[in-house]
Amino acid sequence: MNEPDSKTDHDPGAAAQAGVQRGPRGWIARFGVIWSGQALSLLGSQFVSFALIWYLTLTTQSATVLATASLVGLLPRVFLGPFVGALVDRWNRRYMMMAADACVALATLAIALLFALGVVQTWHIYLLLLARAIGGSFHYPAMLASTSLMVPKEHLTRVQGLNQALDGGLKIISAPLGALLLGVLPMQGILALDVITALLAIVSLIFVHIPQPPRPEEVAGRSNVAATWHDMAAGLRYIFSWTGLALAIMMATMLNTLLSPAFSLLPLLVSRHFQQGALQLGWLNTALGIGFLVGGLLLSVWGGFKRRILTSMLGIAGLGVAVLLIGLAPASGLNQALVAMLMLGVALPLVDGPFMAIIQAVVKPGMQGRVITMSMSLSAAASPLGLIVAGPLADLLGIQAWFILAAAMCFVMAAAGLLVPQIAHLEEGRQAPPVVSII
Repeated sequence: MNEPDSKTDHDPGAAAQAGVQRGPRGWIARFGVIWSGQALSLLGSQFVSFALIWYLTLTTQSATVLATASLVGLLPRVFLGPFVGALVDRWNRRYMMMAADACVALATLAIALLFALGVVQTWHIYLLLLARAIGGSFHYPAMLASTSLMVPKEHLTRVQGLNQALDGGLKIISAPLGALLLGVLPMQGILALDVITALLAIVSLIFVHIPQPPRPEEVAGRSNVAATWHDMAAGLRYIFSWTGLALAIMMATMLNTLLSPAFSLLPLLVSRHFQQGALQLGWLNTALGIGFLVGGLLLSVWGGFKRRILTSMLGIAGLGVAVLLIGLAPASGLNQALVAMLMLGVALPLVDGPFMAIIQAVVKPGMQGRVITMSMSLSAAASPLGLIVAGPLADLLGIQAWFILAAAMCFVMAAAGLLVPQIAHLEEGRQAPPVVSII
């Protein structure tokens, strides 16, 4: 084992720059090419997701089928995350993204052929959704971990804001455009569009160099499998020996536990409490998407507070206000809920963007894949737990009770993030763990 370096191991800000050149001149053009290709690929993926779910809805009319489809898309994030993170930090990230895009494109093309032949079955679609989820489990953390090596540290929050704005824009346009495409193209045509956008994303990666962090050398006498397990364990030690980072990830997990069920309960809130229908539910989702776009653009232009953690805590408090307004809305208060959903959309990028920028800025580049994927795995695993608790609680106390509980916890966590020193000073490196080399 190598001896720990007194600078890079104890100062995550310095460690993030050790051995690599961050944000070289001309970074905007280089990063812009990759980002644009990935944005097109995401747009194609959104069309396919909408089209496949609508196809399953029309052909099966089964809630079980739709729930299974959601579960198939969720499980890879939960179970593969820690392993993928170790591989992201060990393998070439550009090749990993290219391979993930290529595999998803091939799987999509195969299902398109089955649709063209008229022999597609529900289990074929499950396999496609699983393949896409596995590809995304590799692609997303590889892209995030690469971003910190291409973008100057002071612009990471703005780039995350741009990512959030893209997500918000896709939420707004993907459903209506997907519905429009379903009216003019057969299913195989929409799937073919996704293949084309995936190929464009691959091309953007071919012509732009992505810096790599220093690679861990193989441990003598260890196989690749053993080395991967070792790297994964090192990632867990890195997180849990850094109190502030572990607490921040736990906070993000708690937020997901509380807010995911709230979104799942929204249709029942509209139908039971507001006594409204699908059109009004669509308005609420559109308001959320518009808010998400506005919040992402705001973060991209503003960049947030100099201390990024303050922006995240402001966002969490904003989430609390928005969710509380929904929970307290009377039966005639649909307009109040619309305003609250708009606020909720604005607040979400202010929470997620700065938090991810903090990870990109203070976590060592060679460890970012593991930190990102483990955080994603914990967050994804929390969703089913929240749903298990939220359903009976909503039936017992009323749907709005969960929204009020979620709002209260948001306020508690926002205060804790400001008052707990390990979280408040996370990005300053004051709680950096004394970690030795990962081999």
